[in-house]
Amino acid sequence: MANVAKMVSWSGREGEPDGQGETTPLLNGTGGAAAAVPRQLTPSSSSLRLGRMSNVDLDDDQEPEMDVPRALPNEIPHSEKLLSLKYESLDYDNCENQLFLEEEKRNNHTAFRTVEIQRWVICAMIGILTGLVACFIDIVVEFFAGLKYKVVKGNIDKFTETGGLSFSLLLWATLNASIVMVGSIIVAFVEPVAAGSGIPQIKCYLNGVKIPHVVRLKTLVVKVCGVIFSVVGGLAVGKEGPMIHSGAVIAAGISQGRSTSLKRDFKIFEYFRRDTEKRDFVSAGAAAGVSAAFGAPVGGVLFSLEEGASFWNQFLTWRIFFASMISTFTLNSILSFYKGNRGDLSSPGLINFGRFDSENMGYTFQEIPIFIFMGVVGAQGGIRSSPSPHLILTKTLRGGILGAIFNALNYWLTMFRIRYIHRPCLQVIEAMLVGAVTAAVAFVMIYSSADCQPLQGKSMAYSLQLFCPDGEYNSMAAAFFNTPEKSVVRLFHDPPGTYDPMTLGMFTLMYFFLACWTYGLTVSAGVFIPSLLIGAAWGRLFGISISYVGSGYIWPDPGKYALMGAAAQLGGIVRMTLSLTVIMMEATGNVTYGFPIMLVLMTAKIVGDYFVEGLYDMHIQLQSVPFLNWEAPVTSHSFTAREVMSTPVTCLRRIEKVGTIVDTLSDASSNHNGFPVVESIPGNYQMAGLRGLILRSQLIVLLKHKVFVERANLSLVQRRLKLKDFRDAYPRFPPIQSIHVSQDERECMMDLTEFMNASPYTVPQEATLTRVYKLFRALGLRHLVVVDNHNQVVGLVTRKDLARYRLGKEGLEELPLAQT
Repeated sequence: MANVAKMVSWSGREGEPDGQGETTPLLNGTGGAAAAVPRQLTPSSSSLRLGRMSNVDLDDDQEPEMDVPRALPNEIPHSEKLLSLKYESLDYDNCENQLFLEEEKRNNHTAFRTVEIQRWVICAMIGILTGLVACFIDIVVEFFAGLKYKVVKGNIDKFTETGGLSFSLLLWATLNASIVMVGSIIVAFVEPVAAGSGIPQIKCYLNGVKIPHVVRLKTLVVKVCGVIFSVVGGLAVGKEGPMIHSGAVIAAGISQGRSTSLKRDFKIFEYFRRDTEKRDFVSAGAAAGVSAAFGAPVGGVLFSLEEGASFWNQFLTWRIFFASMISTFTLNSILSFYKGNRGDLSSPGLINFGRFDSENMGYTFQEIPIFIFMGVVGAQGGIRSSPSPHLILTKTLRGGILGAIFNALNYWLTMFRIRYIHRPCLQVIEAMLVGAVTAAVAFVMIYSSADCQPLQGKSMAYSLQLFCPDGEYNSMAAAFFNTPEKSVVRLFHDPPGTYDPMTLGMFTLMYFFLACWTYGLTVSAGVFIPSLLIGAAWGRLFGISISYVGSGYIWPDPGKYALMGAAAQLGGIVRMTLSLTVIMMEATGNVTYGFPIMLVLMTAKIVGDYFVEGLYDMHIQLQSVPFLNWEAPVTSHSFTAREVMSTPVTCLRRIEKVGTIVDTLSDASSNHNGFPVVESIPGNYQMAGLRGLILRSQLIVLLKHKVFVERANLSLVQRRLKLKDFRDAYPRFPPIQSIHVSQDERECMMDLTEFMNASPYTVPQEATLTRVYKLFRALGLRHLVVVDNHNQVVGLVTRKDLARYRLGKEGLEELPLAQT
């Protein structure tokens, strides 16, 4: 498998691009095109893997060293049948060493109550700041988008009378391309991980994968600015999806009480400076982002539960719900005050679907099968491998026409971008091209449409008359010439007869391809609103069609079918059921539609999952992230820990020589992050039993502070290390190369007793893969030690050892590992 430059990954750092034709080193020693082919496994063939060494990055948060620049290859071959070694795991398991236990014993009941109060304070701050960021995005987008549409509308109205509408087309396309260019530049050159909605990255983070730069302050700034430019630039995107990523970044920063980017430490919340606590607050931030986006606090909690957290508890649920409520209340208060409705809290989220009246828009039992059929039509999926035309046709007929075409096209586009559009300058040019084409398509569609509708008061903010009679407006402009959020609301609530079926059909077709092309650009943008808009358009069209053929007991309101189409389209893409049902119910303010929405979403998920995977999961696989699903592959019970573990394992003695530790950490060929600590068994010095586990980051802190046995024996004045020293170094631990150890110090000894985790989780080598997977996934582990009957270390199970096994078409297959 050829190499994949770091610039095409989520981290997006411009590292050292390899020369064209050079193969990526794989763990099993193979290379070239054959390495990309996953190996079909049987229990006997897996046992041949003994002797393999795991190889992971030193620290994902460190900037790569810049070598002499080389020419970038024109093409970077890539396949999703890989597992990248550049992603490292997070430590969700507390290290219960002597320092940790002593601190816990010193804390009395009052101290624990204080910590609990701080958790609630942090959640409140997360909700407030997430709401403020959402307000800022909404106000700025409304202002600049309104300014742009006024300029374009005035120009179109002027040249409609005098002729020369081609100048209006040029103005619209130029404005779009220029605005999108700014948004794409800051993403491509400043922080590439801010591209997209950020939901796949946050899913990976909550799953236990460290995505470089994903929760940094710079990422938040680029995310907020980028989504503003993307929406104002007229792309087929929404600003709601990126709010989830923004809330997660806010939570990660607030909970640490400092900013490593700004190098400011406020000396607060130091107790929470570890991955376990940080993960819980990131869950709260993601939920607050959903709440701010849709005005759905309960849906936000369920989103974090369904899409993110590895495990749950009652207290965490309450804190996340509290943060979500604070977020939507903050947004509601500020936007209501900004819009002049000080006494009426009528803006709970960035998008408000408006209230659906049950009396005028109710549904009957006869319509339930129709809703289920709409769920089938809206089913979406990802392509597991490079599909053939026959496979696409089959999935189109069986899995939903719109879904199969959407994800097949987006899959090919993503692969094309990874292979050819990997330079930042090319990514910016592509984004500008999409912005200009979007404006051109919208202009041509509006210009060629003859669907004129009478104006009804101030129902449309930027109504275009064009060639319509006085007192009427162009109906196509109601969908194109507006922000996507307002177009969705109009499709939901405009009265019957507002749109001609041909208008809806052409809009659905063109916006479908525009949204498919736009998703994956190097811009900050979400796919939620484009999916809702596509679904609302074809759902309304479906409702109009039903009214033509319906009998007396069915006289549908097209807005009702627009809602069901939007739910089917969005649910088919993101594959959420529980959380999305509640989000749609809260956004519409009508519990009556809960049952049909649930049926639509369940149908879309079942049909899509039967054939293919969801869009987010597809992009996670394309980035070769070692993502662990809820359950192990169904056929993995026939494999044991002995067959999947990494071996041999680099072990350290309880009292180890400093030079040995430095050499182990400096070995570039085996950048392990966890080391079992062993000690000879009394009476049998040939056998070394497991005594604990120590992390690379802990060893680096010990070397930095010169915690040597000889210094203690000489009664040198040396402060005893505390947990605060490890927390102050978190999360960007210094590399081993930055720590100077003299030749005399290399001969000293280091006692690891009080710093190692004396009770690491272990499994016998006969344990089944299913049991190992369940223990690793449920507890959020980073290392799982495999021992024999004498408690000797025989192997180590890491995330990549488990994530490489996936259920393929012909059974369980092993993905090759590549250092990309």
